[in-house]
Amino acid sequence: MPRRPQPRISAQDLARLRVFKILPNLTKIPLFVGLMVALTWLAWDTASTPLIWTAYVALGYLWMSIVTFMHDATHNTLFANRTLSWAFGITAMIPIFASFIAFKEDHLEHHRFNRSPRDPDAFTMGKRGPLDFLLFYAYMAIGAVLSFVHFNLLYPIQRFDRRKWAIHLGECALKAVVYYLVLSWAARHGVLGKTLEVWLWPVFFFSLFNSMRFIAEHYGTPWDSGQMAGTRSVVSNRVHAFFWNNINWHIGHHVYPGVPWYNLVELHNLLATQISASGALVDKSYVGVCYAAMVSGPETGARLARTLAARAVAEGR
Repeated sequence: MPRRPQPRISAQDLARLRVFKILPNLTKIPLFVGLMVALTWLAWDTASTPLIWTAYVALGYLWMSIVTFMHDATHNTLFANRTLSWAFGITAMIPIFASFIAFKEDHLEHHRFNRSPRDPDAFTMGKRGPLDFLLFYAYMAIGAVLSFVHFNLLYPIQRFDRRKWAIHLGECALKAVVYYLVLSWAARHGVLGKTLEVWLWPVFFFSLFNSMRFIAEHYGTPWDSGQMAGTRSVVSNRVHAFFWNNINWHIGHHVYPGVPWYNLVELHNLLATQISASGALVDKSYVGVCYAAMVSGPETGARLARTLAARAVAEGR
């Protein structure tokens, strides 16, 4: 499929949208961290099983908040100071076991080759063989485990030079020290099992939320058609947009990844006419997109073409 023209907004609008604002981050990051501390205390202290599991799910949901900030750090749009973005990214990745530099390099490569054969995230496009199905559904269920293997082992082995290996191993050493300190403290105080529960169950629920978001962003979009057509925005609701830092407005982010999260809604509005003309997909529900993906399974070019053609007819395009 031929690539479509690169969308454009005015240089003045782009310059304005790229301006850093410290207040949104200084407001939301402490808010989300505070909520996570309160929920962790609730899960630790309460004897109510329903409250414990509610706290675990809510913590997983809020981990998505932190990870979407980390995502901005990979594009150096979280803070004007790149060192602060790196520090935030590395710190945010410690509790969820992934390497920030590996995620950063993988994610920037994904942006360069979005929805094409060289896209490292395009594993949903396969031949629908047994391994394609296994990988697709395993990611939906245990994405955190697969991400651990990918970002800590496979991607560095395949892509890293000496400098990146040094940073990656430094991150791994930092994580090992933190894990040792936390777990040894918990063991000394006889709360190792409880500590692992309030740590690992939220990470598991985060993994489910993250897999849903990941699949929804690109699954079923036109193959090898550029940043705009190859990306989906999920209008969803204001709760997701607030807590997940506008990551649902994903088309504009792929077209202009240098625009911070707090300007993505305005960017989408500026691109709205071009988004419509390009045939890019805008849907209303993460659950709806992921349910359709679960039913359909891994993609192939032929199946994708039929699905997109049927959607175009249904929408009168």
